[in-house]
Amino acid sequence: MSFTEEEKHCAFGFHLMLDCYQCSPEHLDNIDACYRFLDELVIITGATKQTQPYVFRTPDGFAGKEGLSGWVPLVESGISLHTLTGKRFISLDVYSCKEFSIEDIKGFTQQFFQPAEIEERFLLRGVKYH
Repeated sequence: MSFTEEEKHCAFGFHLMLDCYQCSPEHLDNIDACYRFLDELVIITGATKQTQPYVFRTPDGFAGKEGLSGWVPLVESGISLHTLTGKRFISLDVYSCKEFSIEDIKGFTQQFFQPAEIEERFLLRGVKYH
């Protein structure tokens, strides 16, 4: 969905959601790789980190949910990542009050996780904010 410049100007924030299917298993269960992904994604968005990314492994006892969850807090909002190792799936949310390049984020995600398919959703947040 595309938005007019006026709609973008009135919005508080921009929210990109990517669901990636049949990803290469190389990075899905690798805490260091997911940390690197989040750290580099901050640079790509042009945002400002409040602190380093955090990446956690799903605890035992959650069958079918094995994988990693990560988050990096931004002055402009935040980026979150969830991987499901068995399904070779990732879910990525990039939310920022600073506009970013959707294509740059998708390209980096494609290069890093090598999914066979990416579903994309993009929303303007706080459209009545201004």
